[in-house]
Parts: sequence; C-alpha cells; structure tokens
Amino acid sequence: MIFSSILFIYYFLPIILLVYIMTPKKGRNAILFVSSLLFYAWGEPKYVWLMVFSIFQGYGFARVIEKYRGTKKAKQAMILSTILSVGTLIYFKYVDFFIENFRAVTGISLSLLKITLPVGISFYTFQLISYVVDVYRGAHAQTRFVHLGAYVAMFPQLIAGPIVRYADIEQQLTNRRNSFEQAAEGIRRFCIGLAKKVLLANQFGEFITIFRESSDLSVMYYWMYILAFSLQIYFDFSGYSDMAIGLGKLLGFQFSENFNYPYISKSITEFWRRWHISLGTWFRDYVYIPLGGNKVGRIRHLCNIGVVWILTGFWHGASWNFALWGLYFAFLLILEKYVLRNYLEKHTILAHIYVIFIVLCSFVIFNADQVQVLGSDFKGLFGIGSLPFASQEALYYLKSNLLLFIGGMIGTTPLMKNLIWKMKSITKINLIVDVMEIVLVIGTIMIVTAYLVDGSYNPFLYFRF
Repeated sequence: MIFSSILFIYYFLPIILLVYIMTPKKGRNAILFVSSLLFYAWGEPKYVWLMVFSIFQGYGFARVIEKYRGTKKAKQAMILSTILSVGTLIYFKYVDFFIENFRAVTGISLSLLKITLPVGISFYTFQLISYVVDVYRGAHAQTRFVHLGAYVAMFPQLIAGPIVRYADIEQQLTNRRNSFEQAAEGIRRFCIGLAKKVLLANQFGEFITIFRESSDLSVMYYWMYILAFSLQIYFDFSGYSDMAIGLGKLLGFQFSENFNYPYISKSITEFWRRWHISLGTWFRDYVYIPLGGNKVGRIRHLCNIGVVWILTGFWHGASWNFALWGLYFAFLLILEKYVLRNYLEKHTILAHIYVIFIVLCSFVIFNADQVQVLGSDFKGLFGIGSLPFASQEALYYLKSNLLLFIGGMIGTTPLMKNLIWKMKSITKINLIVDVMEIVLVIGTIMIVTAYLVDGSYNPFLYFRF
C-alpha cells in the first residue's frame, strides 16, 4: 500500500484516523502499532514477522543495556543488537549481490537466493540501530514494547522516512497533543506531498519511460531525460516525506524536515545538508563521528569521508553504480573542503550552475544499473558519437512537456512558499489566504483522485532502496 493510492486515501487512512481519535490517549500507541503492522502486511504479509523480530531484539537488548549500563555486558548487548540489525539488512538486501560478485571473481557456480527485498527495511533498521545506540549512550530504554513498536513500525514514515530518531519523539510517544490547527497543517502538508508525487513525479516518470523506449535519440533528449529524472526523484521522495510529516501531525507527532530545497544550493556540501537530511545526520552521528570525524589526521579524515559515502551509496541499493555514486560525492566533498570552498563562496552564480551540473551528472550514475547504460548515457549527454543535437521526437516532447518542466523547476525553489508567506503577512487578506488554502486542498484532492482513477502509472522509486 502506498500513500498515493485510492485505497490509502479513501479507505485505510480515514478508518484508522477515526479509530485513533475515538481511542483514549493511553491506547493510541497500541492502535498505531497494530495499524502500522496492518499497513505493512497489506503489501508484504510474509515479512511482518521480520519487523516484529527486529523490534523484539531491539527492545530486549536495550533493556539489558540499561540494566548493565557502564559495564562490558551493556557494550556487548549493544554490539550484538547492532550485528543482528545490520546482518538482517545485509542478508535480505545484499546477499545476492555478494553471490554475484563472488561468482564473477572466482568462477564458482552458486545459485542466487532471489530474496525479495522487504519494503522499508533500510529505514526501520536504521531507526532501530539508532535507538539501541542512543540507549547505550545514556538514553532511557523504552519499558513498554507497544510504545517501541509504534515508533519503529509507524506507518507514516515506515516506507520512505524520514529516519526518525527515538530521542526526537520519545516524549511524544507518551505525551502528545492533538489540535485542530495541527491537524489542518497536517492535511495541508499531506496534500502538498500528494500533489508532488502524483501531479509532478509521476508525470516525469512517464516521460522517462518514453525516453527509454525511444529510438530517435539526441543530445537534447538525453538532457531532457536526466533533468526529468532529477525532478522525478526529488518530487517523489520529498513528496513522500511531506506526506509522512503531514500524517505525523494528524497523529500528534512532529517529525523533522527531510528536504530543504536542495537544488538552490551553492555547493555540494550545502546540497547534502538539504537533501535527505535525516539520512545524512544518521551517518554523521552513527558512522562518521564514531570513526573520528574530522578530529583526526588528514589521511584518516579522507578515509572517514570515503567510508561514509560508500556506505551511503550502498544504502540506496545493492549495485556498484550506487557505490560509484557515493565515491563521486566523496571526491567532490573533499575537493570543496580543501580546494573549491573559497572560490564557490565568492562566485555565487557559477556556484549554482556548478551544483546543478554536478547533481545532474550524479543522477546519471544513480539511475544506471549497468555499465553499458552508464556509458551510453554519458555519451549521449556530451554528444560523443553520431547523435544529433536535437531530434523530432525530442522537440515534440519538449513542446508537449514545457509547462511541466517549468513548473517542476519552479517547484524546487521556495518561490511559491515565500509568496504565500508574503500574502499572509498582509493582515487584511489573511482570511482570503486561508480560504484559498482550503480551496487548493480540496482542489488538489479532486485532481489527484482523477489522476489516480484514470491512470495506472504510480510507481515509488524508493521502494527499491
């Protein structure tokens, strides 16, 4: 089940919210836990046991850590829990990748296990690791299994994040307040994310499908493709994050922001402070800093950056292109830190152009699961070979999708948000703005519903991660 579906919007969500609101506050975490397991089981019933097992082991080891805090037993419990979590993730997500590479290197014939990747396993595993490590570092262990289960399995952020740190919502699990204003904000935020996903990301996805099936390629067509993919993945993932944050507000939770207009960045360093913020902070706090961060010698520091970004790449998928993608950004971040930083700070316009170019090239790597595809895409972008600059098909789809591309590019900036805030700052028209927002929310739901009923193209890119 995905958020951008008729089933979720008109059946699952209203029923769960009704039951949730009618339940006394003491029982709401139980409703949230059960409904989250139901949400997960709807698409993958065979893997519910895996999630429950993960929660049980995290719950048990955290209690042991708190009981023996400051002793070797606490450290051993933390290490064992982390090994179990990481081991489970490796088995289900990477075992076939390891087998394939082992066969390629040794020539030994081994059968692939062909294990289906459990949806959301990367997200809830990271949340569980952070919980256990935080307890080891001094946080209080959760004494109620249902509360911990509600945190780990929480359906708003289960399949696409943001990666919610236990410390950030520990108090909210037992003492959260619902209000009309917060619910209204949650609905508005959910609708923004839904519009991003259905009206923008899905449309860019359809264009990419057309491009991949085309035989009338050109340099222009390749640049249109990679721009479309960059916009698709942004609106797809940030749209899901918006929907998760909105759903959290409806349930009384405040989740941290996960995207902050990354395409307006003036450096790659800034870009990664704005893109998938929860993942970046997780790797910083649980990998980079424990390795020594930048408080070590230069060589060690460079190695730390490399390790973090290889892991970041592999987190996205079991394929070498993701590792290459991670190393690509590691190199650029190091280059900026030691060479380019002052230059980028002085030349703002060039810095923006540099970021957009670098990010577009990065998505060529990200979306190429085979070396041949990676090579042909880069050749196409830079006109290597006999490709024409433009083709009839490229010109046709440029004219057909021009408004989509312009709207998408504007949507990656805070222009509309600033305009709304500017209008709200004018006291005399506050009521008009509020009415307009209500009309836009209702209109968005109606338009999205029409798209979902009429169309069948509704993928979610991060399911594969």
